[in-house]
Amino acid sequence: MKKLTIIAVFITFINLFFSCQSNTYDEISPLVVNPTYAKDVGIIVQTNCVGCHAANAQYPALETYTQLKDACQNGDVLCRIQGACGAVMPQTGAMPQNTVVTILNWAKSGYPN
Repeated sequence: MKKLTIIAVFITFINLFFSCQSNTYDEISPLVVNPTYAKDVGIIVQTNCVGCHAANAQYPALETYTQLKDACQNGDVLCRIQGACGAVMPQTGAMPQNTVVTILNWAKSGYPN
């Protein structure tokens, strides 16, 4: 009986340990339906992209509204942030889904500034 109790406690502990997860604010934040560059998308790009996509960096610059809009329309930014065409961007790992959807909604609504 003592062995069964120890096993039950151990299994319960393992289940609790692996079922707990941490959510960041970005992951639980509400979805932005009508985003603009100035209000929503610009900060996402500054936080996640400009480290590698600055004017003097190895990769094309994404520092301004015009640069990002052009890269979305004529490049593979939208595909890359979704991980649908090669390595996912940013290189540090996929952004939270709500962040990706915010950028996609911005593109679908005509890239409002």
